[in-house]
Amino acid sequence: DLKAFERRLTEVISQLQPITVRWRFVLLLTAVCTIAGALNWLMDPETFKVVSFFDSLLNHLFFTSSSICLIILFLLGIHKRVVAPSIIASRCRSVLADYNMSCDDTGKLILRPRPGT
Repeated sequence: DLKAFERRLTEVISQLQPITVRWRFVLLLTAVCTIAGALNWLMDPETFKVVSFFDSLLNHLFFTSSSICLIILFLLGIHKRVVAPSIIASRCRSVLADYNMSCDDTGKLILRPRPGT
């Protein structure tokens, strides 16, 4: 039973890895676009003139759109999708601790010696 559980756990974690890499790339790309847009927005001389905040945002649509995309991604839970394999592994560790076992980040079981022997 332990071998079957270990195989299934490693299978689940390994299947999540490609999806996690894609979500990390999407998050990184959106964050870099937001940072580049923010730098462009802050370096613009018109930003320091008497221009309203909303007019300034409308003048820098790249920053505005990338910021909105980043906010939407976080509202949709990208932060959970980026760390999904580690969440599964940590939850398994907390359950397996009752049975003197643990698992690594890839899902391999780690048997601990019994206490008192």
